[in-house]
Order: sequence, then structure tokens, then C-alpha cells
Amino acid sequence: MKYLSILVLALLCMCCSTPKPQVEIADLFDRYYEESLLFNPINATYAGDNRYNDLLPNFFSQEYIADLKDFYNRYKTELLTYDRATLSSTDQLSYDILLWELDMGLEGLDYPTELLPINQIFSFHLSIGQLASGSSAQPFKTVEDYDNWLSRLEGFVALSDTAMANMKKGMAQGYVLPKALTDKIIPQLQSFATDSVEANLFYTPVTMFPEGFSPDNVSRLKQAYYKMVSEKIIPTYARFADFVINDYAAASRESSGIDAIPNGRAYYDYQIKYFTTTTMTADEIFALGQSEVARIREEMEKVKAQVGFEGDLNAFFDHVRNKPELMPFTDPQQVIDNFNAIHEKMKPNLEKLFDRTPKTQFEVRRTEAFRESSASAEYNPGTKDGSRPGIFYVPIPDVKSYNVYSDEDLFLHEAIPGHHYQISLQQENQDLPEFRKTLWYSAYGEGWALYTESLGSELGLYEDPYQYFGMLSAEMHRAIRLVVDAGMHTQGWTREQAIQFSLENEAESEESIIAEIERYMAGPGQALSYKIGQLKIRELRAKAVSELGDKFDIRAFHNEVLESGCLPIKVLEDKINAWIAEVKAA
Repeated sequence: MKYLSILVLALLCMCCSTPKPQVEIADLFDRYYEESLLFNPINATYAGDNRYNDLLPNFFSQEYIADLKDFYNRYKTELLTYDRATLSSTDQLSYDILLWELDMGLEGLDYPTELLPINQIFSFHLSIGQLASGSSAQPFKTVEDYDNWLSRLEGFVALSDTAMANMKKGMAQGYVLPKALTDKIIPQLQSFATDSVEANLFYTPVTMFPEGFSPDNVSRLKQAYYKMVSEKIIPTYARFADFVINDYAAASRESSGIDAIPNGRAYYDYQIKYFTTTTMTADEIFALGQSEVARIREEMEKVKAQVGFEGDLNAFFDHVRNKPELMPFTDPQQVIDNFNAIHEKMKPNLEKLFDRTPKTQFEVRRTEAFRESSASAEYNPGTKDGSRPGIFYVPIPDVKSYNVYSDEDLFLHEAIPGHHYQISLQQENQDLPEFRKTLWYSAYGEGWALYTESLGSELGLYEDPYQYFGMLSAEMHRAIRLVVDAGMHTQGWTREQAIQFSLENEAESEESIIAEIERYMAGPGQALSYKIGQLKIRELRAKAVSELGDKFDIRAFHNEVLESGCLPIKVLEDKINAWIAEVKAA
């Protein structure tokens, strides 16, 4: 593959070049980032770096995994030759972050996750489809762009075949998905195995050529895309669907938690550390979740009383789920328009809380149809150079049942000042080494987004008690995650128990709750990060307010949290404590 040849060339250049003085640790950071893109060229595409848009490594192959392990070990060995104490404070922070990245990467390779290469939400068969749509990160502006995508898809068959081979190994060794997740995958795969080439999502780019393409290029590309879709894409998805239906489904497990697979409990402990960047245990998280659920229920009771609802809280949940006034839309565009109206309403108050705003533009879009039924609302970052906007995707599978009660809160989290501010400011920060501009720690990134939900009143929102209840519901949703995620993966909870616990403690629809619970089954530990990060940021803000008094400036606090980009939680805590001490001493 091209990525391997480039990798070999990079290694030869490293070996043959004159050694750099050790003080130039920035050189190591740059080389690490550049080489990491060869392992993750799709990451480069999402960042707007188009140099590797034609590459799709076989992420599930043993050759790739061995090369990745060598990559981590080489850079860890080189990093440890530097005396951290002699570095600048900025470089010390980058040193600590890179060491964390390398250690976590190496530890993660101890677990054969390649034997579980596919699920219904965090999976290549969906992400590649999103890129194929022509409306995502993969650019389709030039003839070269169109040819790059054809080249990238050349690796898709091998990737899929390796995934199926690994799943067969997993079946023999006990590494299989829960049956409920397997059932969701089947229609997704079938949706790409269309009878008509022209109706296939992968054919879409050649139905929307930019102006200026020559007739010869248009003709050539149409033929090439038709051939690719008809001979490779459709047969591969069809073969994958048949394998899952005829072989994998029968081998799928009835259990819900990851502790049911070999060494699953140890893997979950790793996932906790990876996603929360803390040393918390599953038992601590389970107990914290129960405590937070109880606290938030008390706040919900106050809203129930405010609107004059008679009945218990669970009846109020049903009232909110089914209140006709909260489901006012008849056209999906009305949902998008409502989010844009929320943005306009809060704009005058943003500068009171933030004096740094992203240059990257922002859009609200409906989630693509092929993944809408199982998708959650999400944010896709813009490019580092701002050429592609940040996009807030909203699934609207049934507009007439779309409930608006949490829309203000959702916009704060997924869009502004949540993910769009945090990720865009990080990517635009020229003081960060390249590898930190696209770095992601879920506890920090999701913790920040959940923290920003609490800023609604300060931004002129939550005037409607149902919207405030939406904020409480969203926080409850994340508190419930601590209980059900740890519950399913370490406490023996079933999928059905987790669904029932959610129904009893939040106002989400049953359909939405089922999709969420199955999401936690597919991605153990990821859902823990939101509440863990949010509680730490709220704790640090409260500490700063208490210790600084009149010296506290909310905009300065937000700058301190955001300016260094994603950080492990302990590193963020040390940074804010140092800032508090500095302001106090001034």
C-alpha cells in the first residue's frame, strides 16, 4: 500500500539524517504528527489536510497493528531521551500529553479489538459512507479529488474482507457482539447493497460535479464510479450482510456487557482510563452516577411544581414526551430553522462570557438518511484552515414526533459554545504543535460541552421552564450513563435493565433510550467521559470564584480552560490551580 511505502521512506530519512540537537523537541513533535497521519489518513482528511485523501490503510490487519505498535514504541523511546526538567513549560505540557498518548496507544494494543471491528454506530461501514456522500470531509471539488476517492476506495474491499475474517476468529474465541447490536447492523449493510448503482450513496459524487469539469473527465469519472460501485462497493456490502445474517447473527451473544468477552473486565478498566483520563474505578463511577441521578431528580421536581403539573415525576416525563405543543413541526427544515433561531437569540450574550471566538464558520444540517435512524445529534469539526465549516448534525427520522424541549441545551452542547468553540479554537491555535491541534480527550471535550449546557441562563436561554427542564434532562441523561454503562459492563445489568432505569429517570422517548443504551453497549466507557469532565470543570470554576472573589473573570477562566486545547483531566486541574495562584498573587 502507498501508506507503507511512504512510511518506509520516512523511516529511512530518519535513520540517514544528521541527529538533531536534543533541545529541538519541537522536531520530534512534528515528526510524530506527520507520521501519525500515515496511520490515520482519514484524520488528516477531517483536519483539511488533503495530502493523503487517496489512502485507506487496512486498520484491522496484523501487519498494520504491528507497524502501529512499532510506531508508538519508537517515539516513546525517543521522547524519554529528553530531560523534561530542561524544557519550557509549554514543551513540558506537550511532553506529558505525548507520553500519555503513546502509553495509552500501547496499552490499547494489548486488547484484540480488531476481532470486534464493526458495530451499529462507531464503525467504518458507516463512516466511509458518510465520506462517500460528498457532503462530509472528503472533498469533491477538483478532478484530483474525484480520483483520490476512487483510490481510497480501492482499500475498502480489503478492509471489509479483513473485518469479516477477524469476526470469524472472534466467533471462535468468544469475541462477538451482543445480538441486539448485530440486528441493527444488518439493515445498515443492506442499505448500501442497492439494486441500482445510480441510487447508491457511493455514486452520489458523480451526480454533483462542480462547474468547469471537461466532458472527457465527466465521462471518465462516471464510468469509473459506476464500475467501482457496481463491481466492488455493492458486492462487498452484500457479501458482508450475508455473512452477518447467515453466520455471525447466530454466534452473537445474549449478554449486554463487555465483561462477557475474554478479559473484558480488564478492557473496560482500560476504557475508563482512556475516556475519563482518570484513575477512577467502575464501582466509584457507578456510585457517583447514582448520587447524581438522585440530585438531579430533586431539581426536576422543582420544575414540575413550577409548571403546575400534578402527578409524580415519572408521569411528568410522559407528559413532556407526549405534550403536543413540544412537537410543533411538520417539515424537517423547521427543526434546522429553530436551531438557527436559538443561535441568534444567544449571540448578544456570548461576548459576556467569551472574548475569544473561532474564525471557523458553522452550520446546522440534517443527519444523512442512511444513518439517521440510529444516530445521535453530533458535531463534525471544520478544517484547521477554516475552508470547511463545523457542522452540527441533527437526526430527524420522524419530524412530527420531534420534541423541542431540549433544543436550547442541545445547541449549547453540540454547537456554540460547546464543541464548535472548543474544537475550532484548538485547531486555530498557532501556539500548539500540530499533533495537539486535532487531539481529542473525551473527558475534556465532552466535559466542556456538558459544562456549557449550564451556561444557558447566562446566555439568555432557558426562559421557558420546559427548556430548562431540557437542560436538567440532558444532565440527567449523562448521569444515567454513569450508572447504566458501568452497570452493564461490570455489575451484571442487562440491556433491558438499563433501558428501564433510563425510562424511570429521564424524559427521552423509549426509541431514543434504546438507541442510547445500545450505543453504550457498542462503545464501552465512552459515555462516562461527559459527566466526569463536566463535574471537574464545574468544580474548578467554583474554586476559582471562591478563591479569587472580585478578581474572578469568567472570560479569563474560559480562556484558561480552552487555550491549551484538549488535556487529560489531571493536567487541566494543575493548569487551573496554577492560574488561580498567579491571579491571587498579582
